[in-house]
Amino acid sequence: MNHTDKIALLNEAGKWAAQDPDAQTQEELNLLIQRVTEGDALAFEDVADRFGGVLEFGTAGLRAELGAGPLRMNRVVVMRTAAGIARFLKEKAGSAYTPKVVIGFDARFNSDVFAKDSAGIFTAAGFDVLLMPSPLPTPVLAWAVREFSAEAGVMVTASHNPPRDNGYKVYVGGRITDEAGRGAQIVSPIDAQIAALIDHQRPVTHIERAESGWEVLPAVGLEGDIEAAYLAAIHPVIAADQPESATRKNLRVVVSAMHGVGGHTMKHALINAGFSDVHMVAEQEQPDPLFPTVKFPNPEEPGAIDLSLQLARKVEADLVIANDPDADRCAAAILDDGTWRMLRGDEVGWLLGDQISKTLPEGKKLANSIVSSRMLAAIAKDAGREHEETLTGFKWISRVEDLGFGYEEALGYCVAPDLVRDKDGISAGIALADLAAQLKSKGSSISARLDELAARHGVHVTDQLSLRFTDLAQIPVLMDRFRQDAPASLGGSEVSEVTDLSKGTEKLPATNAIVLHTFSGARVIVRPSGTEPKLKCYLETIEPVDQLEQVPAARERATAQVQAIKQELAAYLNAN
Repeated sequence: MNHTDKIALLNEAGKWAAQDPDAQTQEELNLLIQRVTEGDALAFEDVADRFGGVLEFGTAGLRAELGAGPLRMNRVVVMRTAAGIARFLKEKAGSAYTPKVVIGFDARFNSDVFAKDSAGIFTAAGFDVLLMPSPLPTPVLAWAVREFSAEAGVMVTASHNPPRDNGYKVYVGGRITDEAGRGAQIVSPIDAQIAALIDHQRPVTHIERAESGWEVLPAVGLEGDIEAAYLAAIHPVIAADQPESATRKNLRVVVSAMHGVGGHTMKHALINAGFSDVHMVAEQEQPDPLFPTVKFPNPEEPGAIDLSLQLARKVEADLVIANDPDADRCAAAILDDGTWRMLRGDEVGWLLGDQISKTLPEGKKLANSIVSSRMLAAIAKDAGREHEETLTGFKWISRVEDLGFGYEEALGYCVAPDLVRDKDGISAGIALADLAAQLKSKGSSISARLDELAARHGVHVTDQLSLRFTDLAQIPVLMDRFRQDAPASLGGSEVSEVTDLSKGTEKLPATNAIVLHTFSGARVIVRPSGTEPKLKCYLETIEPVDQLEQVPAARERATAQVQAIKQELAAYLNAN
């Protein structure tokens, strides 16, 4: 960068700092500017990185590291985004009606500030605005969008991202979408329409923002308590078909909130359902934006549920439930042959899908994302139900017409789509606990039920290989490599088919993913993560069996093949 460009960059950063309503990020940026003028090369790189473009608004909304500048999450970016969403809603509504917006937030740094700024902007735009009274789970917000017939919902959260991140997720509903999309996350072209209305140059002082005038929903313990209303709504998820609540009292459950906002909600969901023997992981029960006991606040990450397993061994629990920080995901662990292990997301999907399929009304479908296991399709066929496969993400799963149950392998489950049109770690948690209680009362277990499903539908073994990058440019390079020179064999079996989903298929719209099938029936799907700087490979092998006794040996063979494929892919991806 030449001297003229450097001066232009510093001028742009100075203008940003001058209008920044947040004293902390304003000071942060001014100090960086000062260090640059003193010749600090690292500070210059930092400023250049922050001002190298704008944070793109997509179907996942916004998600980035907190800090000053247009490529970070901060009050300026959030206010401009809220103003763009307000313009979008106004264009949709015209003079026909007054849009209603519900706003929720988690306990990350600045989440409450971003939520209040958004409430002020939507209120100033003339909307009816409902603001959550405190940090609450994402499923409560998703439920509220449908419950209050709101045209939009905003959830300020970065879910299970690292502590330095925050995000801004958008839902649609009310009169601007159809029934299938009411209360679901946005999809294209809505994201592009909103993005086109975000003015990245507009001074925030020119954005009208009210200081009051919105409605704060009733807090915990008050009449009309919004959390209690949500809990009452999801209670029939298990109450309708399980009158003998005594079985639930005999199940000992350990629960971790992963330092997030789901602890109180998950605990009371279980208690309301009749589970009285609930043990919270005390070190992770209260919200803490630093997530001090975990490297990454994601139950899928190694070590994240170690404290949960320690407590489970101590109290001799039957089941571990761990939510991610905004509680839209549900991880679980069981005692399997004397050893505690975490269930894979697919395993929980099979268990819930099989159980729910038995009581769904006629015509309701089962659905999962393309990167999830193929067993749910077999379960649906066995139950005489339709099955649908969607692109990755609940924004697609939730829009399946006549959805009865949907899941994705990344610990996301929709067990009550008429209530929450999104993944919901709370309702999924009580549904799984109820199944565990029923099985225990009959002398069975979760692991035994998994064996029964394998005997009926074949042994399905899934695994995942993820590579995290600091240089995001490496991800498209590796995707191109798969497209141009995919492995010829995997796990000892020749690759029979390579499908590039970037061109779309008869049933699926285009997406950046590649599918490899082998003659042995193994499948690998490669795609970039939509929320993290990762390249992900989803692996599955299937071993047919004729009877229950054959399951252990078949599982060993399938597991060995998956591990072989995983090692081969790791070598392929790391090759120069």
